[in-house]
Amino acid sequence: MTVGIDHIGINVPDIESASSFLQQAFDAEILYESYSKQQPPLEFDGNEANLNLSPQTKLFACRMIKIGSGPDIELFEVHVNGQREAVKSSDLGIQHFAIYTEDIKSSLEKFSKAGGKLLSDPDRLLFPLETGEKNFFCYGVTPWGTSVEFITYPDGMPYEKQTNLRRFKAGRSVFFTPDIR
Repeated sequence: MTVGIDHIGINVPDIESASSFLQQAFDAEILYESYSKQQPPLEFDGNEANLNLSPQTKLFACRMIKIGSGPDIELFEVHVNGQREAVKSSDLGIQHFAIYTEDIKSSLEKFSKAGGKLLSDPDRLLFPLETGEKNFFCYGVTPWGTSVEFITYPDGMPYEKQTNLRRFKAGRSVFFTPDIR
């Protein structure tokens, strides 16, 4: 049975500066380091296809990051000849991750101060099933090029009148600890 999203993985050019940015912008915490830069770069020895990696990709570091009560972020510092820049929101694939905030203006200020680039001022949510007087969003870009959406919807959303299903909302999730005896 599928329970929900556990984490998202993001490739970054430098894990230290990316971690520092996430800590400054979102009060992120490092949960653990799966692979350290103190170790030699990890080569995948022909198993790149199993992970959808380009041939001769090397892993330099990997760590799990926690931001509030949402799914975790797994940062990877990987390098390979011909590595492409981050995608734009119009490209195929995962195009952004969203941060729920109770105070969008202060969150955007913190993001900018940490080195993120805002693409606009906050605007009302666009889609009719998400609108509300105090429901806003804004996009920004991290120093390494990943798009981030800031979102707040304290008024709830009109879709809630059509179904008993609810979107995940950070802060109201229920955590469980599996019995691993």
